[in-house]
Amino acid sequence: MSNSSEAELLHTFKGIPFTTRSSLELLKSLDTFDAREDDVLLVSYPKSGTHWLAGVITKLYNTQVTITSPIEFGDISQLEELNKLSSKRIIPTHLDYNMLPPNFKNKKCKMIYISRNPKDTAVSMFHYYRDNPNLPTVDTWPAFFDLFLKGNVVCGSWFDHFLSWEEHEDEKNILFLFYEDMKKDLPKVVKKITLFLSLNVSDSDIQDICKKSSFSEMKNDTEKENSDPTHTVCALTSNRKLIFRKGAVGDWKNYFTPKQNIRFQEIFNEKMKLSKM
Repeated sequence: MSNSSEAELLHTFKGIPFTTRSSLELLKSLDTFDAREDDVLLVSYPKSGTHWLAGVITKLYNTQVTITSPIEFGDISQLEELNKLSSKRIIPTHLDYNMLPPNFKNKKCKMIYISRNPKDTAVSMFHYYRDNPNLPTVDTWPAFFDLFLKGNVVCGSWFDHFLSWEEHEDEKNILFLFYEDMKKDLPKVVKKITLFLSLNVSDSDIQDICKKSSFSEMKNDTEKENSDPTHTVCALTSNRKLIFRKGAVGDWKNYFTPKQNIRFQEIFNEKMKLSKM
């Protein structure tokens, strides 16, 4: 990190680093948050495709839905605003399973977890850190690579986050998706989402929605909206160009040295030895 004052951009809650934009008061209040049975949670580790997924899902409903900002961002007034919403709430979050407000679990709210190759996630997150004034500056890829492997980044360890959710993947109210599958065959993934959410969407509508929801289309739309500072689905930046960068699969190969790849693979194999992944 380039200077010590930047450490003030982060704080730790229950052992996990959060930005100071997630107030301590709000994080402590999450346990009492009143979920609704028709809430839909969009869950991910940062830079795994949440915004893309959110854009797809809003197009599937023919009733009014509101995509909120992530539940863990903001101060206590954010939870009050959420309670006032009258329309159906689609709530993004980067929380690991253990930190999720218990009410979501008790009410069996539907939750969609999207995961992405952690190597690509790390590269995407490096650029996000580098270009975002609300996060500490990490000047070089090797420095960020070390932080990422140690879990010393916003939302903590990728491995811990993924495993906390994977443990519950057999629960009927949780759907596991992979970013790479969305890139490979978006209509197939969207069909899976409609079945999970019990939405009646025709195959031709799905095809149409997928055309409007390709990564490049959504990146273009986002950049057009960039001039409107109030329009953002990301609580960490009003610069929407930071939300959609490349969206590539396999971009990590342009960054990882052979040595880094071996080190990453060793840690991956150790941490994920009990995972189905």
